[in-house]
Amino acid sequence: MFNLLRMDLYRVRRSKSVYICFGILLAATVSFFGLLWLMAMPKGQELAIRIGMLTAEEAAESASILKGVDSLVMFRQTCLDGGMYSATFGVWVMLFVCADFQSGFIKNIMALYQNRWYYVGSKIMTAGIVNFCYLILHLLFTLLVNRLFGNMVPYADLGDYVFYMSWAWFVTTAFAVLVILLCVLTRSTAAGAIGVVLLGSGAVVMPLYRILDMFHIGSWLKHSIYLTLAMGPGEYTAWKDLHVYAVGAGFLILYTVVTGIVLRRQDI
Repeated sequence: MFNLLRMDLYRVRRSKSVYICFGILLAATVSFFGLLWLMAMPKGQELAIRIGMLTAEEAAESASILKGVDSLVMFRQTCLDGGMYSATFGVWVMLFVCADFQSGFIKNIMALYQNRWYYVGSKIMTAGIVNFCYLILHLLFTLLVNRLFGNMVPYADLGDYVFYMSWAWFVTTAFAVLVILLCVLTRSTAAGAIGVVLLGSGAVVMPLYRILDMFHIGSWLKHSIYLTLAMGPGEYTAWKDLHVYAVGAGFLILYTVVTGIVLRRQDI
């Protein structure tokens, strides 16, 4: 399996999609900070009023938009809470996995490694490593952009960063395994892309949650991947905050087992 992992990591370094998807996240971060600078910072508001983006009354109302916001909250709101990170990262996972089926390379892999759990394990570990790099580098870039924009928001405590980033890694890696499962089931880039966008953006979960919540039976969906990322704690305050680790680990194990079973029963 580790030979497969080395091969997959080599492919990651050589692929363009992993850099393009990460570049999209960085561009979204800069755009988000730029918009908030125009709306909430004095110099930005002056420019926004001159170009007709805001009126003086609207500028006065939006001046408090950053009240109570720190760098960790900003990092979450940029991409993670709304599902952009999951959708973008999921697209890369889909492209990476579906490439094996589209090129027929999966047949060569299975000829060398008949134990299909090796393939599943290699893909999951590769996704986990890329996810870790994405999250850390994205956070560092967010802090850098905040600095370049004149420290628009204060920095959070180090412990809050560690707590949030660790459970967010579990949950987003679980989503990556769900994407791998979709690719194994459909073997289609188009179907995989549709699934990633619908599930990663909350386009399926949120309408279902609102409908079920009308009948007071939708609370279980708060433990879905999308709503856990959107509503999960940003700092550790009590034991109940640790439930996010259980959600991430639970989905990670569940989707891993199902993916392995499906791949073992499929003809390659």
